[in-house]
Amino acid sequence: MKAIVFTKYGPPDVLKLRDVETPVPKDNEIFIKIHATTVIAGDCEMRSFNFPQMGRGLRLLMRIVFGIRGPRKKILGQQLAGEVEAIGKDVTMFSKGDQVFAVSGLGFGTYAEYKCMSEEGLVALKPKNMSYAEASTIPVGGIEALHFMREAKIKTGHKVLVNGAGGSIGTIAIQLAKSMGAEVTAVDSAGKFDMLRSIGADHVIDYKQENFTEREEDYDVIFDVVGVTKFSDCMTSLNEKGIYLQGNGTVSRSARSTARKNNKTAIAGPADYKTEYLIHLRELIEDGTIRTVIDRTYPLEEMAEAHKFVEQGGKKGNVVVTFDHL
Repeated sequence: MKAIVFTKYGPPDVLKLRDVETPVPKDNEIFIKIHATTVIAGDCEMRSFNFPQMGRGLRLLMRIVFGIRGPRKKILGQQLAGEVEAIGKDVTMFSKGDQVFAVSGLGFGTYAEYKCMSEEGLVALKPKNMSYAEASTIPVGGIEALHFMREAKIKTGHKVLVNGAGGSIGTIAIQLAKSMGAEVTAVDSAGKFDMLRSIGADHVIDYKQENFTEREEDYDVIFDVVGVTKFSDCMTSLNEKGIYLQGNGTVSRSARSTARKNNKTAIAGPADYKTEYLIHLRELIEDGTIRTVIDRTYPLEEMAEAHKFVEQGGKKGNVVVTFDHL
């Protein structure tokens, strides 16, 4: 099968299209033909082994786990949409021909034509009203957004601010918050304003022009996807009993913590990844609550270009990589 392989850490050009051995499903696994995957920030971090928000000790541990001289797992990619082409003899939850979307997470491997996954893994039938390209954008950003919007305990009329609103996590968080009855302020660059308003943002702030914490405005919830605004300033911008959430799908964010001060709560760390979240996201998509935002689409052989585009920052929503031309 064709796959994008990297044998050393470095810039996007280390990613090469190669012929590799096609995996064979185990008895409890499904064999998925991948139609689309995405490039997320965590993929770029792992490729370059550059984790800007990670301490030296944890970075060393990551090096030991994932490869000191070079990557142990040579095929990146953390989410997919595709079709089940075969099943192991013990599989009961899926059938040949099922259209699915899935998270491989730090197991990686979705930059390839085929992927084997346990039927009990983070895989579910994809939304019927989405193409493979659209569905491939949902699992990671959707789970991250759903986890933290549930943690926020949003009620009708709550004022919610999403900092870093224009990426794969933020665009879904906006839609979830709106569906819960919130008044949503989106913080990102001005070039994304039209898109942000189109998915439900009531107010927009250009972070290049002003710091939202300097406004005379308080919020019930601040969901900070980018994590670069001063924490104490964010807490000051919360109403009494407000909640600050710092979440991000990158590898850098690996420690979970909860703190409370002056009747305000701060929650940070990775999301809980559950198959039930994928199923709930599918239901929300099929009833029209959530749609995806795709900035650009690349063919598999242009994976390096896709990484360059994501790494330069400023993408609107998601960057998709497709396989259907192969």
